[in-house]
Amino acid sequence: MWPLFLSAFVSSTLFPGGSEAVLYYLLQQAENNPWTLILVATAGNTLGGMTSWGLGRLIAIKYPAEGLVRPDRQKALARIERWGSPVLLLSWLPIVGDPLCVAAGWLRIHWLLSLVYIGMGKFLRYGVIVYFLA
Repeated sequence: MWPLFLSAFVSSTLFPGGSEAVLYYLLQQAENNPWTLILVATAGNTLGGMTSWGLGRLIAIKYPAEGLVRPDRQKALARIERWGSPVLLLSWLPIVGDPLCVAAGWLRIHWLLSLVYIGMGKFLRYGVIVYFLA
């Protein structure tokens, strides 16, 4: 299970990875429970997403969003900070998912909300993959 966890973790950071291939391989092994594989892949991928969130949070220390956004756009920024966390359900998407997690940290979206939405998106992703591969 560790190869799946590590592959899912790396796949969810800004580095490319192939967690789907590892998941597919492990699904072919009769001794692996699909639900266990979904949970392990989700945990690794969610932790990777939260690592990206943490990087965004670190960036916000040096470059706070409030200082980079024009005053006339502060209201939109406040709206994103308040209601923007559900967009993290899309954190599983290729190309845009990782930057979404970084942006959530940069915008200081609460870590628990980020964790919940990132986790839900990743769980649904791996659930759909297992459904179609099994």
